[in-house]
Amino acid sequence: MRNIFKIKSNALNKNLFSLSIALLFLNYPLFSQLEFSSVNSAVGAFSRMGFGARGIAMGNSVSAVKQGNLVSYYNPALSVFQEDNSFNATYSFLSLDRSLNFINFTRRFDFYSVKDSANENQKPRSTAGLSLGLINAGVSDIDARDNQGFKRDPLSTSENQFFIGVAIKFSEKIAAGLNAKFYYYKLYEDVTTTSFGIDLGMVYTLNKNLSFSFVMTDLNSKYKFNSSSVYSTEGIETENKFPLTKRVGASYIFDNIPLILASEFVFDNYGSKIIRFGGEYEIYDVLKLRAGLDNLHLNNFDQPVRPSFGFSFMKVFKPLKISFDYAFALEPYTAMDRHIIGLNFIF
Repeated sequence: MRNIFKIKSNALNKNLFSLSIALLFLNYPLFSQLEFSSVNSAVGAFSRMGFGARGIAMGNSVSAVKQGNLVSYYNPALSVFQEDNSFNATYSFLSLDRSLNFINFTRRFDFYSVKDSANENQKPRSTAGLSLGLINAGVSDIDARDNQGFKRDPLSTSENQFFIGVAIKFSEKIAAGLNAKFYYYKLYEDVTTTSFGIDLGMVYTLNKNLSFSFVMTDLNSKYKFNSSSVYSTEGIETENKFPLTKRVGASYIFDNIPLILASEFVFDNYGSKIIRFGGEYEIYDVLKLRAGLDNLHLNNFDQPVRPSFGFSFMKVFKPLKISFDYAFALEPYTAMDRHIIGLNFIF
């Protein structure tokens, strides 16, 4: 009997050992370190988070969207499609004492000859667009201590991008534009840097429903830091280039339902390949719903996707139209997700 029990006990131990090994290998992906995406550590991350409540709510996929309030941040060529003058200001609620705010003005210019200007139905001989914008981001109340551990005045950082975009419509099908971008970064006390970069973009209108876009961002953008003001002779000078990002987008507006769908494929010189989706549905003339999906990495599925949604409500005070925009965007590594509110003035 003892031999029988001993044999059964040994068999049970072997089975339990085999089961433990199997479970260990099955759960290995759950406990292994997530694959790193190098673009996440590249400089200028604040400038790649999106612009305004509308774009963020639609998953930042709007480089080919020609309807509504437009911002050349997403595509320098878009300003030629702005229906009226548009000014918007946006504030973001973020965790960890961070801030992210936007201001933008967009206007379209139609040019007629003298004889054509009297005819209201005459199409303009040429169309141009202008867009001005500012992105402000930073972190405040950073705990500062000296070498002895005593508290000093809290520190803060600030990154800013000012851009001016010009565009021209070459025909009913092709429009192109250019953004000139100026960066100012205050990293620490006297450690600051400035930079200049360029964005290029175009829109191809296949028909009244379908449009395509191509955008290149941050040509020549880079930060140069010199820490000699802090470390004296031990200070060094470093140069960090922004990712050179390319985006191919498409948008489709339906005939029978008030719906716009948009998508983008994003790739850069850091090896990222990302897909974005978004949509906007008009419930009433004054109310629109939006939703999107950002950061879907095709070559790194460990990176979390970022769903978003929002809405816009408009009130008319002739000749002024005011719309209130809201967007929610998931932030996977913080205690609080992003909430973005904005006011748009159309006149």
